[in-house]
Amino acid sequence: MNTFAAVKRSPASLDGKWDKLIETLRPYVSNGLLVAFSGGIDSAFLLWAASEAADETTGNVRAITTVSPSVPSKDLEDAKAFARQIGVEHQCIDSYEFEKEGYTENLGLRCYHCKSTLFEIADDIAATDGFANIAYGYNATDTGDVRPGHQAAKEHNILYPLLTTGFTKEEIRTIMDENGFDLAEKPASPCLSSRIMTGVKVTPEKLHSIEVLETFLRENGLRIFRVRYHEDDDLPFVRVEVAPDEIDAFLNVKDQFVERAKAENFRWVTLDLEGYKTGGAVK
Repeated sequence: MNTFAAVKRSPASLDGKWDKLIETLRPYVSNGLLVAFSGGIDSAFLLWAASEAADETTGNVRAITTVSPSVPSKDLEDAKAFARQIGVEHQCIDSYEFEKEGYTENLGLRCYHCKSTLFEIADDIAATDGFANIAYGYNATDTGDVRPGHQAAKEHNILYPLLTTGFTKEEIRTIMDENGFDLAEKPASPCLSSRIMTGVKVTPEKLHSIEVLETFLRENGLRIFRVRYHEDDDLPFVRVEVAPDEIDAFLNVKDQFVERAKAENFRWVTLDLEGYKTGGAVK
């Protein structure tokens, strides 16, 4: 049972949006709703709202998280912890996107193949366990980005109630923060494959090296960063992006970082002076 039933009011611009979201979710929950749950703030917010709608009606909500080498272990831990916190059934299932050549080739539609795999798995679970609806955390802010994975969602008739009710990422963070959820402060964390430059083949070994280095930065206090994986004539090198106000923090640990990067067989280590930016792995 959800222990966060009393939703605090947000700024005036949000008045009515939460109620509209609950009203939108109620019929989906009544017929069984699977929520594709990555452990990020958007899908967490959707899952929480669905659990609130389930408290008000007879229905069923389940979170599903696909697991593969592209999923950071921290995100998987966050997803499990959040589902326990709000008392929602949570199913983790191995994914198979690495079996798709279009995914590992990484030529621009990797996200499409990843989301297609996720929704194929969700479709199978829904059919087997009697869930009539599947939803994911696509929202109003996401419409400003190029997201091939959303095409996969439309092809599989996946619901995106956060967009339907007009929620932005900022509004989602506001409500999550006001209700005491730790995830409200979590930076965006797309899959590890998003760190590999377009055209460079995705392998579990490369993703492991990226996670080793990003874990090191996180453990040393950095919050907003990416470790980008490049290859030059098959020689791998790292380009680190950090938020401008965290560059000094990176420089304080750069020697240890270089040592760890060399241990992961990277030939060079570079710091991107432009700082962190979304889409930094696209050529």
